[in-house]
Amino acid sequence: MLPVTRSSSSPAADGTQHHHGLGPRAAAVLVFGSSAAVLVVEIVALRLLAPYLGLTLETSTMVIGIALTAIAAGSWLGGRLADQVNPRRLIGPSLGVSGAVVALTPAVLRTTGEWAPPILLFIASLTILVPGALLSAVTPIVTKLRLTSLAETGTVVGRLSGVGTVGAIVGTVLTGFVLVSRLPVSGILIGLGTLLVVGAALVEWRTRGWSGTPALTLVVVAGSLAITVAPGGCDAETRYHCARVVADPDRDSGRTLVLDGVRHSYVDIDDPTFLKFEYVRAIASVVDAAFPEGEPLAAHHLGGGGLTFPRYLAATRPGTRSLVSEIDSGVVRIDRDQLGLRSQAGIDVRAEDGRLGLRRLDAGSRDLVVGDAFGGVSVPWHLTTVEALADVRRVLNEGGLYVANLIDHGGLAFARAEVATLSETFEHVALVGAPADIGLDPTASSDGGNLVVVASDRPVDLRATQEALDARQIGWKITGGDDLTSWIGDAQLLTDDYAPVDQLLQPYRPRSSQ
Repeated sequence: MLPVTRSSSSPAADGTQHHHGLGPRAAAVLVFGSSAAVLVVEIVALRLLAPYLGLTLETSTMVIGIALTAIAAGSWLGGRLADQVNPRRLIGPSLGVSGAVVALTPAVLRTTGEWAPPILLFIASLTILVPGALLSAVTPIVTKLRLTSLAETGTVVGRLSGVGTVGAIVGTVLTGFVLVSRLPVSGILIGLGTLLVVGAALVEWRTRGWSGTPALTLVVVAGSLAITVAPGGCDAETRYHCARVVADPDRDSGRTLVLDGVRHSYVDIDDPTFLKFEYVRAIASVVDAAFPEGEPLAAHHLGGGGLTFPRYLAATRPGTRSLVSEIDSGVVRIDRDQLGLRSQAGIDVRAEDGRLGLRRLDAGSRDLVVGDAFGGVSVPWHLTTVEALADVRRVLNEGGLYVANLIDHGGLAFARAEVATLSETFEHVALVGAPADIGLDPTASSDGGNLVVVASDRPVDLRATQEALDARQIGWKITGGDDLTSWIGDAQLLTDDYAPVDQLLQPYRPRSSQ
């Protein structure tokens, strides 16, 4: 219960207006809670938008920018309104309306993302701006109520500002480390919306003021019911992804792992040697051409997904030891629960960041490193740099091989930069892809897509690799040497100090005629 008392306002001797009606504990709770709620909404909004906009630097920057705009607008408008209207009448509506909007957000964003993508950014902006501004208005409103004289203005403003900052920190940490890992994002927002409406009801009850709580309660209930029928649901909401497993209608044992709306892995539960995606077949061709048939390998995999390639190595090269760094423990659970991963010898999956996993490996301990880590459609930037690739080279033995999956479109600026970076690190580099994409068919237009880059300190056997590619009937080609140097052009090197991967990479945009 908020310790709010009812009494009239009266002017002080120094001209300051006294608003006796809000105790210090209630003021702290309101400022702390509203500030925390703003950060919860911001972080969870990123999760909701990732399946439709991708989890990129641009998406994160946009959401942060909108949230900061809401905080600035709410603080300014809240202060102005508090000077013109009895502040006690503003707290209930600010909490209640923001709670209703927050509770509706999951259903509204997912429905818009599936059925009306062109207006998704506009709707997403509103679902962040409206509650963010209303909740940010609480701090200046409460500050107005707590001011009793000009002599203590600094103390009151400073104390409440500090409480608000602590609330924002707690909201950030609680969401990132606790809530997202234990609750679906829809549940987080509906729960937050419920708490905000309950807070509005308490304020209303104590002040006998605004009486809109019943209507807003119905809105929260409607938001809770709407999420059960809204499109775009997940089989599981992991710490990093909205994940679904889709059965292949043409193959009884085939499953596709979809993360944030993007097909990440295809797994044949009964036949791990069946490789559906072209880029996985290309990686298999490269590895099979580089190492004697059936020879067991010591492999490290940056990114796990459905563990398609580790399963392939286990089946075709008995005795292979594959260590997998998969950052999302929720994806690993899906591998075990829905994709048939059994405790078979040779595949050890660790829930860890790929760069940190590399640092834990001994020098010269691996025959093969496979890079297939993605955040949305982009390789995480910290796995693309000279420094990261130097660590890859460190863990490979003398004849070791690094094979990585890249995705790029348009001018392929990111792919060229990554191949240039690999050429700076390894003595021998080759590139596998569609002939138009790797510059071997200048008469055809390049649409981009998957490319597979190969790097080693021993020569890459281009002829043997091409024969392996042809045997799998992929239609891809391999290039290296001067042709690859020409393809790279003047592409920039990527370093820990400068790696604008999200800006270089161009996402896929279908042509209007398609």
